[in-house]
Amino acid sequence: MDQSSQARELLVELDRGAPTTLSAQLEGQLRNAVRSGRLKPGTPLPSTRALAAQLGVSRGLVVGAYAQLGAEGYLLLRRGASPRVARVAAAPAPAAATRAFHFEHNLRPDVPDYTAFPRDRWLTSYRAALKAAPDVELAYGDSRGSPALRAALVSYLGRVRGVSATAEHAFVVGGFAQALSLLCGVLHREGRKTIGVEDPGHVVIREIAARTGLRPVPIPVDAEGIDVRALEAASPDAVLLTPAHQFPTGVVLSPRRRARLLEWAERRDAIVAEDDYDAEFRYDRAPVGALQGLAPERVAYLGSASKTLAPALRLGWLVAPSRLVRPLAMQVLYTMIAPPRLEQLAFADFLERGELDRHLRRMRLRYRRRRDVLVRALARELPDLEVRGIAAGLHVVALLPSGLDEARVLEEAQSRGIGLTGLGPHSVRSPSEQGLLLGYAVSGEQAIRRAVRALAVAVEAAA
Repeated sequence: MDQSSQARELLVELDRGAPTTLSAQLEGQLRNAVRSGRLKPGTPLPSTRALAAQLGVSRGLVVGAYAQLGAEGYLLLRRGASPRVARVAAAPAPAAATRAFHFEHNLRPDVPDYTAFPRDRWLTSYRAALKAAPDVELAYGDSRGSPALRAALVSYLGRVRGVSATAEHAFVVGGFAQALSLLCGVLHREGRKTIGVEDPGHVVIREIAARTGLRPVPIPVDAEGIDVRALEAASPDAVLLTPAHQFPTGVVLSPRRRARLLEWAERRDAIVAEDDYDAEFRYDRAPVGALQGLAPERVAYLGSASKTLAPALRLGWLVAPSRLVRPLAMQVLYTMIAPPRLEQLAFADFLERGELDRHLRRMRLRYRRRRDVLVRALARELPDLEVRGIAAGLHVVALLPSGLDEARVLEEAQSRGIGLTGLGPHSVRSPSEQGLLLGYAVSGEQAIRRAVRALAVAVEAAA
């Protein structure tokens, strides 16, 4: 280590009374300094011995922090040379659509535990499907997707979600986003101009609909789900909603409103797009059945494997009303010809062997424990926050007390490496309440406790 490195100083403040460890504080402050550009690419840092002496901590603590940041790509560590800030670390932050999902404390509300993906069982299905597939399966095939998977899907969805359809109505697509884009594109080509969207509702999904040419019309959500009276007044040509577990509020569409919604759709000749994104994860009781089962010719049912297995699969499905089957098939044909096929054959085998059912049983137990840990940790560390939403899905809503600014809390949390979001970014109109969306799926129980302790520090700083 050269002498200039030993002589350098670095602005770091460690709080020995904070709930986070000194090592985590040091890593977090250095990481944030690189991210913000305060530490420029190529900047040499003090030696581990010098920084330990400056901070009054053990050299091993600094060695560990430097090693962690080196492994993450923030620092360049070479034997006999000064630790330096990596040039790649200070690159411009990626856009929201391509940002990394790596956080020191991951409480993202929209990510499943992809580390639990059953690789061996999936590989078994992939090998079996590939070995058994006739040569014709390697051609383009039906633009709706593999007949084997479409048959397996409608069987599974009928059994588990109460969906009423035949394989002729089912489409296999590259994830939920493509399913929604195809559906909205067909509706726009038919001359439809507007689509009602939940407010608050997922900001990315709202933008997907808008990019097809349909104009999103925000419809308020309350404790019973989407406000059907407001929907009737707005009178859009279609409506997109999450009736089984509304995102982000966590409420369920009430039976009274389900009936009134379908009555409105029939009178208006409107299409209801049902986003059934995480209905398999209900922890306090059996989930409500899909809306589609009540009106198969009025409701288009959309789902995917992203929340149940892993987003990387890019497997989604759309069960369409009869009159939309042909225009949707034409839309697929003239945009992508046919969806990727080998993964479909593997998924068909995976479904038929009951592997998805077994995986979901394991994950329900895991997610329920993690949700309980999160709720208890919030009650202990942040008792002023009010947890809302049913015991389901991958996240909870934690409402902030009056006088606490959501944007400020998010800023403090993100500066401490906490991955989360709030109600504000998903709202079209100014929300009447401010709150945090806290996910419990991707982090283990100990990691959740640490994340909540770090969040408590962020909330205190924001206050």
